[in-house]
Amino acid sequence: MTSRNIKLAQPYAEALLELNSGSVDKVITDLNTLSTILSESADLTKALSNPLLSADTKKGIIKSVFEESVSSSIIKFLMVLCDRGRISYLDSIIEKALELAYQKSSIEIAHVISSVELTTAQEETLTAKLKSMTGAKQIKLKLSVDAKLIGGFVAQIGSKIIDNSVKGQLRQMSAYLGASVI
Repeated sequence: MTSRNIKLAQPYAEALLELNSGSVDKVITDLNTLSTILSESADLTKALSNPLLSADTKKGIIKSVFEESVSSSIIKFLMVLCDRGRISYLDSIIEKALELAYQKSSIEIAHVISSVELTTAQEETLTAKLKSMTGAKQIKLKLSVDAKLIGGFVAQIGSKIIDNSVKGQLRQMSAYLGASVI
């Protein structure tokens, strides 16, 4: 997210959470649903970002796509974004709102990059280990794969980075030996 997007997303994300302050879990579920639908449909994202489409057309698209899957308060919020010409920033607003909702619910987000896709058992073990390391009540994993790590994983929770990758271990060894960094 660019700094401009963060500045735009912050007040809308806060307003969304304030609007739905009684049911943070429902908001998290709805925001994850929105995020999933948007990530799976490039055409929908393009349509909502298209400046040539009128706000009324975008409202119709939103109602037809999201009405069955999210709460009415989220739909109303999306309508306000259309009216204000901010619907093109929906991804940034969802990301910021999820971040704030997770903080409110005491859920830590762990960004994990692994060399291969993790199995469910590995995810559960990693979650339990990260909970004990951080003292967090809940951990939400955001997983991605990077074959350049050779093996292992890198996890980031807030400003804390846990580098358990082969690439990281080689980097540490080369620094210890005084060689150039890989």
